[in-house]
Parts: sequence; structure tokens; C-alpha cells
Amino acid sequence: MSPAVAAKEGGRQRRAGSQHHHFHHQYLDVRSEAPAALRLCGDGRPGGQAEAEAKALLLPPEASPTRGPRGCRAELGSILLLLVLYVLQGIPLGLAGSVPLILQSKSASYTDQAFFSFVFWPFSLKLLWAPLVDAVYLRRFGRRKSWLVPTQYVLGLFMLYLSTRVDLLLGDGEGRGPDVVALTVAFFLFEFLAATQDIAVDGWALTMLSRENVGYASTCNSVGQTAGYFLGNVLFLALESASFCNKYLRFQPQPRGIVTLADFLFFWGAVFLITTTLVALLKKENKELMPTKEETKGITDTYRLLFSIIRMPAVLTFCLLILTAKVGFSAADAVTGLKLVEEGVPKEHLALLAVPMVPLQIILPLIISKYTAGPQPLNTFYKAMPFRLLLGLEFAFLVWWTPKVKHEGGFPIYYYAVVLLSYALHQITLYSMYVAIMAFNAKVSDPLIGGTYMTLLNTVSNLGGNWPSTVALWLVDPLTVKECVGAQEQTCGTTVAADLCTKAGGSCVTTLDGYYVESVICVILGFGWWFLLGPKFKKLQDEEQSSWKCRRTN
Repeated sequence: MSPAVAAKEGGRQRRAGSQHHHFHHQYLDVRSEAPAALRLCGDGRPGGQAEAEAKALLLPPEASPTRGPRGCRAELGSILLLLVLYVLQGIPLGLAGSVPLILQSKSASYTDQAFFSFVFWPFSLKLLWAPLVDAVYLRRFGRRKSWLVPTQYVLGLFMLYLSTRVDLLLGDGEGRGPDVVALTVAFFLFEFLAATQDIAVDGWALTMLSRENVGYASTCNSVGQTAGYFLGNVLFLALESASFCNKYLRFQPQPRGIVTLADFLFFWGAVFLITTTLVALLKKENKELMPTKEETKGITDTYRLLFSIIRMPAVLTFCLLILTAKVGFSAADAVTGLKLVEEGVPKEHLALLAVPMVPLQIILPLIISKYTAGPQPLNTFYKAMPFRLLLGLEFAFLVWWTPKVKHEGGFPIYYYAVVLLSYALHQITLYSMYVAIMAFNAKVSDPLIGGTYMTLLNTVSNLGGNWPSTVALWLVDPLTVKECVGAQEQTCGTTVAADLCTKAGGSCVTTLDGYYVESVICVILGFGWWFLLGPKFKKLQDEEQSSWKCRRTN
């Protein structure tokens, strides 16, 4: 529903079940799977050599001759380190998610919001530079530390620098508005560095822990990122709000919150620098598991492999369909939360609504996975889609209803109960579709190049949520109709015309909100996709397994 509240399936925020990152980036597999002999994708099954490799990949943990079984207590230090690294990763995600709500409270246009939404794209596009991060490193320093340490140092220094400039970039509220272009560039770089750190940490997680305990990596990922996102978004927005702090945390009211964005950036910048220094000095990588130069030299082979996968007819059909499947949800997911802030709902209250959703977000994937574990996971996706589309209309009604229940003291408890219930229903449909796509991607990915293959499918799925959200934000202002009231022969069609209307003593009044137009159009497009392309999408799960396999040629 909003950058702070609604869990997106795009890279915009990875709150939509951060468990999926364990699947997303098994990048170290790319190097050991691909280069020696290029795999060309098409119909046909892997040859004998590939089958032997597949058997090797499927060896049970006890078959590994290098070390004996180890309990999780023996690797508690490594598990805690991973948890800390993932918490740090969640901080930039949470902060970036809070900025649109701050911009909205400063009356930024939806065109500005659309431009800022590009900040959330790096996490969806990191497959483009992940093979580089995976293959290029200083062997003496460590394969993962070669990227993790400099990236986190730059992140920390960048946060310290941004803390000195961010108040200026956000505007002073006295005629000087937010510098959206500079904010977007700054936070795009911020998220790019966080995405690069994500690649390095995910790769290190799979070698830092023994094979018996590697399953804890996804737990650290999920818990750490959720905690980091909570700190960077929900906690920050609460402590930044003067009204929240005055009401719940202070005896004497103050005009500002307990912390500002500048304070928050400075604090976490210092934490990044201290943590990174400790990791660089104290934590050693497992040199036994470090690949040889021959295993890591084929970056071009990896990119060629990705291109050959996407040219397969079944994969290409999947990509085209999933890139258009989420158009129907774009207005509800990207714009609703911002509209609620525009109608007077405090942004910190919207952020805090995410807290009671955490147990639901943990339980839902466990329940839904029972229905997606079979041979036809896309049936769940197809069945959930119309309910999620109808919730888009319910969200539009919620926005329309909001100003009607507002009173001087804010909003009544029953209003927040309705918002929370709407959000919970939205989460059920979102997770049903999300878990179904993840299950399908896992089902069809060729196990010989599972890391590369599945990361590619997930990247396309994420982009399928990113671009409609950006477009939806961009179209709100053009679809909105305003007229000048109180001044003769003036219009409000453009920013300049609106200024002239105000100078002439009039005011611009919205006669048709583009959000409602967009909500109806999106639902119509969504049901059109469901009726016309949905059955074709479901048929993909009936394809022979050979349609998804990669043929290896020496």
C-alpha cells in the first residue's frame, strides 16, 4: 500500500518475504558451474558428464570428506556475523522506503515520486553485475571480503557525507522544495552499494557456514533484513515525527522529532565503518573453499549463459508474461499509501501498521507453500489474482473514505482497524502469488545452473513489479483534472498555470483525481490479462521438463 507499509514483489522493497533472498543469489555457483564448457540452452537433457556433476551437487552433507559434522553452536560467531551484516543491509532499504513518505508530507508531485522510484531498481538489476562481483577479487584478502569491505566503507562514508547534505536536499519548507533529482541520484547510489553488498554477503554466507548449517543463512537473511528494514523505516519514521514523540515519548512538546534523517544517517554511517573495520581485521575467509583462477575466469561465459537461457522459448514466454502480469496492481501498490498521507494519515502511523503484519508475513509462506509444493504451483497464482485486483478497488474506496472520517484529533480507532484488515487481506493475496512464482521458478530451474537460472527468473519477476509502479506514479498527475476556483480565465493544467491561478487570488481544486482513474484502468487491464493471458501462463507448468533444461556442449 505504501513504501513503508505495502510489501512489494519488486526490488522496490524486499519486504515481500525477504526469505526469497536465499534463492535469489547463489552467485558463487555461477563460477563453478559455467565457464569450462559453455552450456547452450534448448531442448534436450544434459549429457553424461553433466549428470555426473548433478550427482556430485546432490551429495549429502556427510559425503563431504573435508570436515566432519558441526553443530550450530560451533559456528555461532559466523551466524551472528551474518545476522549483523544482513541487518546493516536492511538499513538502506528501510531509509529509502521512508523517503517517499517524507516527500509526500512536503507536497512533492507524483511525477517526483515516480522519478524517485528508480531508487528501488538496483536490487532487481543486480544480476547485471553479480558475475563480476563473483569472479573478480584479491585472493590474499578473500573472495567476498574483496567486495564487502570496500563497499561497506564507501556506504559508511557516503552516509556520513549525506548526513551533512540531506536536510538541504529535502528542502527547508519555506519556499524551497525538495531537490528530487539530487535525492534520487544520492539514494540510487546508496541502493546500488547496498545491492553490491548483498551479492557479496549472500555468496559469503554459503561458504562461511558448513554444509550442515548453511540453512541458517536464509534465516539470518530473513530475520536480519526484516530487523534492518524495521530500524531504517518504521523506527526512524516514528522517532522523526514530532507528533509521535510528543504524544508517546516526551513530557514537554517539542517542534521536532527526537532524531532527524541527518542524525540517523550519521549514526548508521559510523556503525557501518566500525563494523566493517572489525570484519576486515578479525574475520578470515575459508581459503579451502576458494575457487581456482580457472574456475573464475569466465565472466563472458556467464553472460553468454544468461543470454542463452532467456532465448529458450519457454523462458522467453514466461518472461514476457510475468513482465505484464502485475500491471493491474500498480496503482494499489505504488500510490495508495502516498494518497493516504496526502489525505492526512500520519506517515509514522502507516509505518507502524507494518509491525502487527510481521507474524502474518512469517506464517503465510509456510501455509501457502503447502498448496504450491505440487506440480502446478501457478494455479495458486491464478486463483489469487482476481482477489488482489478487487482489493485495488477497495483501496481506492479506502482513500475516498479517509477524509470523511477524519476529525480534529486525527482518525478513529475503527478507521485504523479497517486499514489494517485491508492490508492483511492484501498480504494474503500478495504472498499467494509471490510464493507460487518462487515455487515455479524453483521447479523449472535447471539444477546444473540453478543459481544463475533462478536468479534470472527472479530478476525478471522483480522487474515485472518495478516498471508498473514507476509508470503508475508517473501517470497520477497527468490523469488528474483540476480547475481554478476564484479567478477568472485561469486554469490549473500545468505548474505554471497553477501558480498564475494562485497569484490571481484563486485556488486549484481537484475535480477528478487521477488515482481513481488509474485504479479503474489498472483493474480492467488486470482482469484482461487474467482472462486472456492467465490460462497461457498456467500452461507453462505443463511444459515438458526438457523445455526448461540447458544442453551442455563442450
